[in-house]
This record gives sequence, structure tokens and C-alpha cells, in this order.
Amino acid sequence: MTPYTNFLYFGVLLYVAVPTIVHGLFGQLRSWSRGLIILATIFMLVIQYATPQTVWPGTEVLSLWLVIGYAVTQWIVARGFLVLRQRAKNRWRFYAAVLAGLAPLIIAKYIPVFVPELALGFLGISYLTFRSLDVIICIQDGLITELPPVHYLAFLLFFPTISSGPIDRYRRFAKDWKRDRDRSEFLQDFDLAVDRLFRGFLYKFIVAALIKQYWLDPISHGIQIGNLVSYMYAYTFYLFFDFAGYCSFAVGLSYLFGIHTPENFNRPFLARNIREFWDRWNISLSTWFRDHVYMRFVMAATKAKVIKNKHLISALGFFLTMGLMGLWHGPAWRYISYGLYHGTLLVVNDNFSRWNKQHRLLHGRVWQIASILITFQAVCFGMLIFSGRLG
Repeated sequence: MTPYTNFLYFGVLLYVAVPTIVHGLFGQLRSWSRGLIILATIFMLVIQYATPQTVWPGTEVLSLWLVIGYAVTQWIVARGFLVLRQRAKNRWRFYAAVLAGLAPLIIAKYIPVFVPELALGFLGISYLTFRSLDVIICIQDGLITELPPVHYLAFLLFFPTISSGPIDRYRRFAKDWKRDRDRSEFLQDFDLAVDRLFRGFLYKFIVAALIKQYWLDPISHGIQIGNLVSYMYAYTFYLFFDFAGYCSFAVGLSYLFGIHTPENFNRPFLARNIREFWDRWNISLSTWFRDHVYMRFVMAATKAKVIKNKHLISALGFFLTMGLMGLWHGPAWRYISYGLYHGTLLVVNDNFSRWNKQHRLLHGRVWQIASILITFQAVCFGMLIFSGRLG
């Protein structure tokens, strides 16, 4: 059962939501909250991954076993790397651990390009990979010094965010995991949970559904330029409201269980430049790439002194970051082109911002409005590339 796609799923959610609400309102043992998260996650994973999956012609397994196998394997990798890291810091061990963390995603998304019969992926493997890599990177940086299996698996498999994010961080999750809520704290979380759930219903089941039915679908097959432009805007708005709806559901349910999963959108179409757009759109993904890819590349390249021009280092960092983001979506050329397109926009914006800061020719209220409109057009064209409509 795919999360957040139909009302049957929300009916099933009542089996874990109602006991959590009752416990929050009347429960006396605060530590039960962790037990409720574990039981709810187990129950919902069984529901979500109960369907058989053909991994090879003639061979079927439950998707649940793939998820369990993935989670156990990733804990073994992380735990093994933690032991080795505590003995000595070695970059080759770190690279090996990162490769081991990436291997399931590579097998799931890229091996089928050459062996179409093989299907070892499952819903949410992309997002779980980010979480598992976050742990490995933090171990390398000395920020994680212990890794209890129950805590790790609760973080990795937390059911509200397993299928489509937002992408949480282990250390942030750990603070909420260890926190014991009292009744007043539960009521605060419950208030936000209700707000996000209703917002999710508005975004996904009303606004996105109306856009799809009355705008996107009717123009999906025309080849005229006007039709293509209309499709570009329709697809952009549909993608936002559909994805933001998913994330709103995930954040709301997370708060219900006492986990303050970070927000993923912040009025992205009001961004004044492409860099600000990525600070507002799919925030958990863009900040993950910023922290773990862009910043690490810039620091490593600066330290190595192979390239002395800091602006060139930054530009290469943008292309590397956005290129990897495109590859994360899949091996299709539309995803790779989308990543390189945004890498180009970030480089152009970086150079333009420095030029404008020096000359101060474009500023003021009118320029702010114009920059919002220009950024929106650039974003919409990027979404058109992402859609695959350009071929």
C-alpha cells in the first residue's frame, strides 16, 4: 500500500494514530512513546510492504523482506565502520563504507539498465540511502560515537517519512527520540500535526487533483509551443502541491509521534534567485547535498590547493552537487540534464551576484519583483526538463 495516496491508507493509520493520541492525552508512562513509535513503525511497514515483488523472472519475495534486509545490512555497515573509526581515522575505510551504503541504491536504480530482469529496489530506498549515508558521514566526522540497533533502525525506518521524505538527520532525530513528552508538549505537537494533515489534504487531494484533472491531463499530448508552455506551468504547480502534500502528511504524522521532522518547503516560488529557491524547495534534500557534498568538496579542493581560484572551486562544486542530485533521481537523461541545468543556473547566479554587488546597478523593490519572476520562469523550465516532455 503506497503511503498518502488514498483514503484507505488514512483509515489504516487510525490503528496507530488513535492509541498514540490516547496515550498522549491520558498516558502516565512517558517512556512508552518510544515503544509506540516502534510498534507503529512495524505495523505500518507490514501494511506498506506486504505485496509480493518479482526480483527475478520466476522469483518473488515480499517487499518487506527487501526492506528488512536493507536495514539490517546498513546497520552492520555503519556499526562495523564505527568500530574501525574508533580505532583510527582512515579515509579509505570511509570511502568503502560510503560505497557500501550506496551499493543497494546503485543496484536498484542502475543495474536494471543493463539487466532489466533484476528488480531489487523498493519504495523509499532513495530516501533511506540518504539517512544511512548521513550516519556514516557523521561517524567519520566523530559526531556519532555510539549506534544502538533499536535507535538506528527506528531512525532509518520511521514510517511517516520512509517513502518520500523529508530527509531527517540522525543526530536531530536522536534528540526527539530521547525526549519524554508531557501532556502539554503532546498537545503542542498534536496541534501542529492536525494543521499539517489538513494542509496535506488540501494540497494533494484538492489543489493537485484539480490541477491534474482540469489542466495537466488535458494538455499532456499536444506538441504546439503554447501547449508546451502551458504544460510547463501546470506540471510545476502540480508537482509542488502533490509533493508538498506528501511532505505535509509526513511532517504531521511525525509530530504526532513526537518526532519533529523538518519542513521541506517554504514558499519556493517567492525565491529571488536560484540559490534561494533551493533553500526553499525540497529543503531537506538540498541541505543534505549542500552539507555532505558541496561543502565537503569545496573544503577538500581548497585544502588540496590543486585549484587556487575559489570561484572555480565553487562552480565545480555546484556542478558536482546538482549532477549527483540528478543521478539520484535515476539514470534517465532528463534527470541528468535537470541536474546540469540547475548547476549552470547556480554558477550563473553566483557570478551575477558578485557582479551586481560590485556595481550596484540592479536593486530596489522593482528589481526584487523582477528577480522573483525571472527565477520562477527558470524554475518552471527546469521542471519541464525534469518531466521528460522535451524528449
